[in-house]
Amino acid sequence: MSRPEAQPRRSPALRMALPLAALAGALLAGTPAAAAQIAFSGWTLQKFSLFSKVDFGQQGAVLTIDAQDAASLLWTAVPASDRGRGSAAWDWSVARSVPATDLTRKGGDDRNAAVYFVFLPEAQAAAAAGGSIASLLSNEAARVLVYTWGGAHRRGEMLASPYLGPRGRTVVLRPAGTGRHSEKVSLAKDYAAAFGGAPGALVGVAVSADSDDTDGVIAAQVSGLRLD
Repeated sequence: MSRPEAQPRRSPALRMALPLAALAGALLAGTPAAAAQIAFSGWTLQKFSLFSKVDFGQQGAVLTIDAQDAASLLWTAVPASDRGRGSAAWDWSVARSVPATDLTRKGGDDRNAAVYFVFLPEAQAAAAAGGSIASLLSNEAARVLVYTWGGAHRRGEMLASPYLGPRGRTVVLRPAGTGRHSEKVSLAKDYAAAFGGAPGALVGVAVSADSDDTDGVIAAQVSGLRLD
């Protein structure tokens, strides 16, 4: 009977390096994907009135907002690779503000800026990818979180939407006024508080401004929008 072939001996340094390499690989495998930067270039305008619109300036990572007695929404579809993101962040500033309003009152809810996140069940996400923001917002299965700078409400208040009914919730981040701030929100946490359960697929992101109820003037900016 032949003797089994002797296995090559590993040096102590190599024996130590192997488990360390395996540990490093495991840590890298569990590292979350880098934040997805969302450029404003190429977003689609949705007017709310035939005769007035907000002047949005789309310049890469910076979106400027100028409105006088106007209301409009600018939006983009979310790539399939980013539909599972659970948080978002952005910077924004307001140089000219509309007055404080009641954000729960339809036709009296002017705000400086609002950032929308639109969710659909996973099974519907692909089919809805080529649709408009109007079709998304009117979809009975859609759920919408609207983060606002404006109104006469306290930071963190979650309000019923006067336009979306049970499908939407307004989350107040800043009351009416001027200034500059950085925001980071947990979409998953706010979705659970607003609608219960876990969010489906994030299919759309939008920014709106509204000054037509108070005949107000808005000068604002949103920048550095990213999904985590």
